[in-house]
Amino acid sequence: MKKYLNLFDLKQKVDYKTEILSGITVALALVPEAVAFSFMAGLSPLTGLYAAFVMGLVTAIFGGRPGMISGATGAVAVVIVSLAQSHGVEYVFAAVVLAGIIQMLAGFLKLGKLIRLVPHPVIFGFVNGLAIIIFMSQLDQFKDPSGNWLTGSTLYILLGLVLLTMLIIWGLPKLTKAFPASLASILVVFGLVVFLGIDTKTVGDIASIEGGFPPFHIPQVPISWETLMLILPYSAIVAGVGLIESLLTLNIIDEITETRGRGNKEAVAQGAANFLSGLFSGMGGCAMLGQSLINVSSGSRARLAGIVAAVMLLVFVMFGSSLIEQVPMAALTGLMIMVAIGTFEWASVKTFNRMPKSDVLVMVLVTLVTVFLHNLALAVLVGVIIAALVFAWDNAKRIRARKHVDDDGVKHYEIYGPLFFGSVAVFNEKFDVLNDPDEVIIDFAESRVVDMSAIEALNKLTERYLKVGKKVHLKHLSSDCKRLLKNAEAIIDVNVMEDPTYKVVTDKV
Repeated sequence: MKKYLNLFDLKQKVDYKTEILSGITVALALVPEAVAFSFMAGLSPLTGLYAAFVMGLVTAIFGGRPGMISGATGAVAVVIVSLAQSHGVEYVFAAVVLAGIIQMLAGFLKLGKLIRLVPHPVIFGFVNGLAIIIFMSQLDQFKDPSGNWLTGSTLYILLGLVLLTMLIIWGLPKLTKAFPASLASILVVFGLVVFLGIDTKTVGDIASIEGGFPPFHIPQVPISWETLMLILPYSAIVAGVGLIESLLTLNIIDEITETRGRGNKEAVAQGAANFLSGLFSGMGGCAMLGQSLINVSSGSRARLAGIVAAVMLLVFVMFGSSLIEQVPMAALTGLMIMVAIGTFEWASVKTFNRMPKSDVLVMVLVTLVTVFLHNLALAVLVGVIIAALVFAWDNAKRIRARKHVDDDGVKHYEIYGPLFFGSVAVFNEKFDVLNDPDEVIIDFAESRVVDMSAIEALNKLTERYLKVGKKVHLKHLSSDCKRLLKNAEAIIDVNVMEDPTYKVVTDKV
């Protein structure tokens, strides 16, 4: 019984008032975003709303991070738009189902731990880029349908309502935290617009959100190898983007709440949510950093808020569309601008002068790729690759060799630092093959043979000594290094000295 209680976090203390109010706030903010992402993907508004409901409900119940919100996202919309335009919505549903299967496999194979390879500069760049995207997407509300900037009273009214929303969100928590500031701002602006008869853009001006329960619908596509090959690239990218964004969001919420989520469990939940989203006429999605921050900043720490948000979103679609369509876009725009401001890592800007130049480069590059290409997976991948290359370069320069000749005339090379592909060139420069005595010992007590490049370097070094009639011994190799050398016996033949007197740090006692 305890296992099932832990599964749903029922043992966690829940503030029902905070969770319910936070869930309603998130649901209100989800509506325009889901509609906007649907349009971005070239699909109907209900496709995004159904995805937000299914994704939000499944991940709220089964996900690895209580308090995190999932739904239809721009990152997924950018991936599937070309498929929707070229082959239609049915192929999008099929691609989302396949993406869900890929994500579930990643979770079952425990690949969520790979997110540990993402360094902090990449996370900072990802967060800052996402904050800029959220802010820039709100600027569309200040344009007319033809794309021109608003002018005159229309602009001033919209700007005034947006600023009022932001002021309430900023100021109310300083007075009281008994009521979520985000929800309060929406209600106040909504009341002003209705009772004063202010003419301003509303949710209904973007699109109608009226609909029914998400219909179960098996994608109507040919079941063939050609169909699989067509949707597989899209599915793989959607799965990758979704997992990266979800796991990074999980890490960020972990830091804010000072708790720890479960990455592999979240990957399985994201996969199940996408799988069901494709079967219930949804466009798919992933975790949403902006909505998750709204939820957490409103005080939510349990699963209830996410469940309430998903259910209320469906209630809006089925029963409350006429009311929700009257909500001023100015209130939701102000809310999302405050989310963007809160999302941006201002500390990363303040520490520019104290950060290594390589970290600054990685952070800025990830931010730029995120902002201009809207491809979060590519941005993170580029950042990780550059950070890895910088790390390899720094470690390549750290290899050292202390040399001495003992009383028996044997020369010792005591190696410090890892021997891998990046440090091979520097390692080879340490040896004086022609002038060394007939017997040489290379001591790896403070080093480690890491990869095949290192093995090949040792092989070539041995050959150089053999050509001039000299013998090489390797000493103090850790057990994993010995296994690596044993696996490469076909290409290397060196003498490994067994020295039972010493123990290396990496040896298992």
